[in-house]
Amino acid sequence: MVLRDNKPQPAKTTRCATRAFLDDCPTSLAEIFHYWDGLRRGLAMPKRADFRPEAVVRHLPGILLIDVEGIDAQGIGIYRYRVVGTEEARVRGHDPTGKLVQDGFFWSSLAEALETYETVRASRSHLYGTAEFVSPEGRWRSEYSILLPFSEDGESVSQILVYSQARSRQHS
Repeated sequence: MVLRDNKPQPAKTTRCATRAFLDDCPTSLAEIFHYWDGLRRGLAMPKRADFRPEAVVRHLPGILLIDVEGIDAQGIGIYRYRVVGTEEARVRGHDPTGKLVQDGFFWSSLAEALETYETVRASRSHLYGTAEFVSPEGRWRSEYSILLPFSEDGESVSQILVYSQARSRQHS
C-alpha cells in the first residue's frame, strides 16, 4: 500500500460477523474465539471477569483490551486502551496503554479504527477480519484479527478484546 499526497489510504479489509470465518482463519484466532464463545454460556456476551488470561497465555502478546468509557455527543463510543500485549506494542512502535484510541490508534485512519469498534459495540457481537494498511506513522501491517465484546450488564458493551496475528506478505 502506498501513501499518496501524504495521506494514509483506506485499509484493504474483509469482515465477517458470522461463524463462517472459522473455516479459514488461523488456528490461534479460532482458539481465542472458541474460548470467548464458551464464556458466554448462552448469553450474547460474557463478563470480562469470566476471562482468565492464564487460559490463553500464549496469545497474550497479541491481545488488546479496550474499555468503552461511554458515548460522546455524536453518539460514538469513547474507547481507551486498558491492556496492550507486548507484540501489539512492538508492531506499533509504542505502547498506547491508558491512552484514548484517538491518541494511540494503529490503523489507516482514526475514522476507520472507530468504525470498527463501533460495529462491535452496536452489534454486541464478534467481528473477524483481515486487513492490510499503512498507519499514519508509515508502518505497514497485514493482519488477521478478531474483536470480541464483553458486557457487565448483559446489554451494553463495556470492553472489547482484540486479538491480531500478522499475515505473511504472500497472503496479501
